Amino acid sequence: MEGKNVFGPWYDHVNGWWEKKQTYSNLLYLFYEDLVEDTGCEVENLCSFLGLSTSFEEREKITKGVQFDAMKQNKMTNYSTIPVMDFKISPFMRKGKVGDWKNHFTVAQNEQFDEVYKQKMKNTTVRFRTEI
Repeated sequence: MEGKNVFGPWYDHVNGWWEKKQTYSNLLYLFYEDLVEDTGCEVENLCSFLGLSTSFEEREKITKGVQFDAMKQNKMTNYSTIPVMDFKISPFMRKGKVGDWKNHFTVAQNEQFDEVYKQKMKNTTVRFRTEI
């Protein structure tokens, strides 16, 4: 919550790109919950955004390749080759379960997070889902 991340504060990252998305048509925002809920639909949306005409078989291959377990094992996507990531603390990709935060936050921690989140995200229209 203090923004002590390798790539800077999460709030700045999300808000900055969301703001750019409003004026640049070549940015696509994807939400993890949407990908989990209907990967095929999101792959179709991505192909459309990129202007690609793909066969059913190609989309199926992509859909399988972007499943969490496949990406977690893929060194090109799991950040295991990036030396700045300290996997002794935590892997970049943990479980891939929507809403798993509930198993780690106490009620007090959640309330504290909600207050910080409201403050840091008050000037944005981006909306996240935390459940499916």
